[in-house]
Amino acid sequence: MARYLLDTNVFIQARNLHYGFDFCPAFWDWLREQHRLGTVGSIEQVLDELVDEELAEWAADCDDSFFSAPDEATLAALTAVSVWVTEQNYEQAAISTFFQVADYWLVAEALARDCAVVTHEVPAQSARKIKIPNVCVGLGVRCLTPYAMLRRERARFVLGAR
Repeated sequence: MARYLLDTNVFIQARNLHYGFDFCPAFWDWLREQHRLGTVGSIEQVLDELVDEELAEWAADCDDSFFSAPDEATLAALTAVSVWVTEQNYEQAAISTFFQVADYWLVAEALARDCAVVTHEVPAQSARKIKIPNVCVGLGVRCLTPYAMLRRERARFVLGAR
């Protein structure tokens, strides 16, 4: 079964744009159900970035394991991510920023667990900003959009009776 790790921007954009809590609660229920089935999750560092009140409340209602803590395998994978990033032609400021945000941990967790990273980020050839898809490609980690994940998992949000 596929396992997907969700980036911070998946939650934020879902809440702000396509799957607001007020008009598409099925998306949020689907995430919880898929987590229960072992398909969807994220990491503590992403949880730390969910500062919006609604998102924080939703996350607090999730099973504690939805946002997993790093273990020894993740910590070991941080080294591989770090080596790859520092061997590229990124500016030092971009490298420093990357190491301070959840993206670094997310890619390491995906590498350690053979998971796919789900993000709205797109690859970019810039020395000033490190993009998750670029790091994933460099390390052989699968990376896809939330929409690709939803299609692969055959998610269906069907209107119920009014």
